[in-house]
Amino acid sequence: MRIIFIGPPGAGKGTQCRRLVDYLGVPHLSTGEMLREVQAQGTALGRWIASYVEKGQLAPDHLVMRIVSQRLRSPDCATGVLFDGFPRTLVQAELLDELLSNMDKQIDLVLSLEVGEAELIERLLQRARAEGRADDNRQTIEARLEVFYSQTRPLIEYYRAHGLVDVVDGTQDPDGVFAQIKACVEKRRRDATPAK
Repeated sequence: MRIIFIGPPGAGKGTQCRRLVDYLGVPHLSTGEMLREVQAQGTALGRWIASYVEKGQLAPDHLVMRIVSQRLRSPDCATGVLFDGFPRTLVQAELLDELLSNMDKQIDLVLSLEVGEAELIERLLQRARAEGRADDNRQTIEARLEVFYSQTRPLIEYYRAHGLVDVVDGTQDPDGVFAQIKACVEKRRRDATPAK
């Protein structure tokens, strides 16, 4: 299965993707982690990416798509993948649809994790303290949330029009969230299996 997680920063996409990776046995593709890896290399490309991340802005679509395209062509992605934090814009969603269509594949499910803004800010500030993440200060968090609301939230309507969106209550404890996610996945699997 090819599953996209959509949710604001701090909604728990990464945590739940890691659990679902074990459950489904498919790779976890986190563009945030991939971009941080390139940034940590200290190259000119890494410094360019850092200039966006430090301001809470999204990396350019063409750069993200180049990284994602290379990863999707890896043999371990042949049977499925979990997209965490990608696509983030309608342009990326359309480019991903085109890329997958050229590979004779498609998105099977979009999970929309929903959490209120006040709880998101508190979660991200706690994570910043626990992990020492300099990119999680209040100003940057608010900028990242604004980017999500203006650029990423429209993806939910885009995928809803394709009948792919299931909403998950991200305010539950992690086990409750995962139980709801598994139920969504299993329902899609059943719906996709032809009747005998």
